[in-house]
Amino acid sequence: MEKIVVDKTTLCPSARPESEDSVVFGIISGTVAEPHVAYLKQPLPITDELIAKASPITPAEIFRTAAPCATKGCQHFDGKDCRLAMRIVEKLPAIVEVLPPCSIRRDCRWWQQEGKAACMRCPQVITDNYNASELAVKVATPTSD
Repeated sequence: MEKIVVDKTTLCPSARPESEDSVVFGIISGTVAEPHVAYLKQPLPITDELIAKASPITPAEIFRTAAPCATKGCQHFDGKDCRLAMRIVEKLPAIVEVLPPCSIRRDCRWWQQEGKAACMRCPQVITDNYNASELAVKVATPTSD
């Protein structure tokens, strides 16, 4: 079995909350029709208590979480780049005019790879969004390349 290499210094800003070493860096706010991320000043570690407080909904419906990039262990990674970050920049509109106050930016895979363009789109990315637009679903789907 091939060992999955995880890049401990580069964070995936779209990681699942249950990922090892995940942190909350944003809270989902806005409306059901137009949710967006409100960024925390400092990331918080995911704890069982935090997950329990989210019940009965999933933590990914209310938190944006980051975890070490799984590189080859991720369906979006092509061996060099995060294809999800590329699709977000190519297909989603920018929704902010200035960089959001993000506490993980220095270590963020999307920032390192796509720069400011990814950050201008990031606040609209919701991990568990059951009201996602057709475009958002297409962008999130690895086979949409």
